Amino acid sequence: MGHQPLTYTLQKTDIDQLSVTFKNHEIILLVPQQTALNWTNTESVGFDHQDYSGLYLLVEKDFKCLDNVTEHQSDNYPNPLAGK
Repeated sequence: MGHQPLTYTLQKTDIDQLSVTFKNHEIILLVPQQTALNWTNTESVGFDHQDYSGLYLLVEKDFKCLDNVTEHQSDNYPNPLAGK
Protein backbone atom coordinates (compact mmCIF):
# COMPACT_ATOMS: atom_id res chain seq x y z
CA MET A 1 0.00 0.00 0.00
CA GLY A 2 2.75 2.47 0.87
CA HIS A 3 4.66 1.70 -2.31
CA GLN A 4 2.06 2.94 -4.79
CA PRO A 5 2.84 6.23 -6.57
CA LEU A 6 0.45 9.04 -5.67
CA THR A 7 -0.55 11.24 -8.59
CA TYR A 8 -2.78 14.26 -8.94
CA THR A 9 -4.77 15.83 -11.74
CA LEU A 10 -6.37 19.26 -12.10
CA GLN A 11 -9.43 18.95 -14.31
CA LYS A 12 -11.68 21.78 -15.52
CA THR A 13 -15.36 21.14 -14.95
CA ASP A 14 -18.76 22.81 -15.27
CA ILE A 15 -19.49 22.60 -11.52
CA ASP A 16 -19.49 25.81 -9.47
CA GLN A 17 -17.15 24.84 -6.63
CA LEU A 18 -13.79 23.17 -6.32
CA SER A 19 -14.17 19.51 -5.38
CA VAL A 20 -11.93 16.47 -5.08
CA THR A 21 -12.07 12.74 -5.67
CA PHE A 22 -9.56 10.06 -4.75
CA LYS A 23 -9.43 6.80 -6.70
CA ASN A 24 -6.68 4.31 -7.51
CA HIS A 25 -3.97 6.40 -5.81
CA GLU A 26 -4.93 9.51 -7.81
CA ILE A 27 -6.20 12.80 -6.39
CA ILE A 28 -8.42 14.54 -8.94
CA LEU A 29 -9.22 18.20 -8.28
CA LEU A 30 -12.29 19.30 -10.23
CA VAL A 31 -11.79 23.01 -10.88
CA PRO A 32 -14.60 25.30 -12.11
CA GLN A 33 -13.78 26.53 -15.62
CA GLN A 34 -13.82 30.22 -14.68
CA THR A 35 -11.52 29.62 -11.71
CA ALA A 36 -9.08 27.70 -13.92
CA LEU A 37 -9.09 30.44 -16.58
CA ASN A 38 -8.57 33.23 -14.03
CA TRP A 39 -5.76 31.31 -12.34
CA THR A 40 -3.84 30.41 -15.50
CA ASN A 41 -4.32 33.71 -17.36
CA THR A 42 -3.66 36.21 -14.58
CA GLU A 43 -1.03 36.89 -11.93
CA SER A 44 -3.18 35.10 -9.35
CA VAL A 45 -0.95 32.67 -7.46
CA GLY A 46 -3.60 30.25 -6.25
CA PHE A 47 -7.07 29.50 -4.97
CA ASP A 48 -8.60 27.51 -2.13
CA HIS A 49 -11.83 25.97 -0.89
CA GLN A 50 -13.07 24.32 2.28
CA ASP A 51 -15.96 21.88 2.02
CA TYR A 52 -18.68 20.98 4.51
CA SER A 53 -16.59 18.14 6.00
CA GLY A 54 -13.71 20.50 6.83
CA LEU A 55 -11.48 19.34 3.96
CA TYR A 56 -9.32 22.31 2.95
CA LEU A 57 -7.97 22.44 -0.61
CA LEU A 58 -5.23 24.85 -1.70
CA VAL A 59 -3.83 25.04 -5.24
CA GLU A 60 -0.87 27.28 -6.07
CA LYS A 61 1.31 27.85 -9.11
CA ASP A 62 4.74 26.22 -9.07
CA PHE A 63 7.29 28.92 -9.93
CA LYS A 64 10.74 28.31 -11.36
CA CYS A 65 13.42 28.38 -8.67
CA LEU A 66 15.69 31.42 -8.48
CA ASP A 67 18.76 29.36 -7.61
CA ASN A 68 20.33 26.52 -9.56
CA VAL A 69 18.52 23.27 -8.94
CA THR A 70 18.72 19.92 -10.70
CA GLU A 71 14.98 19.26 -10.86
CA HIS A 72 13.05 19.59 -14.11
CA GLN A 73 11.31 23.00 -14.22
CA SER A 74 10.29 23.52 -17.85
CA ASP A 75 6.58 23.33 -16.99
CA ASN A 76 6.80 25.73 -14.02
CA TYR A 77 5.49 29.29 -14.18
CA PRO A 78 8.07 32.07 -14.60
CA ASN A 79 9.14 33.36 -11.21
CA PRO A 80 7.86 36.93 -10.70
CA LEU A 81 11.03 37.72 -8.71
CA ALA A 82 13.38 36.73 -11.53
CA GLY A 83 15.47 39.62 -12.81
CA LYS A 84 15.04 41.73 -9.67
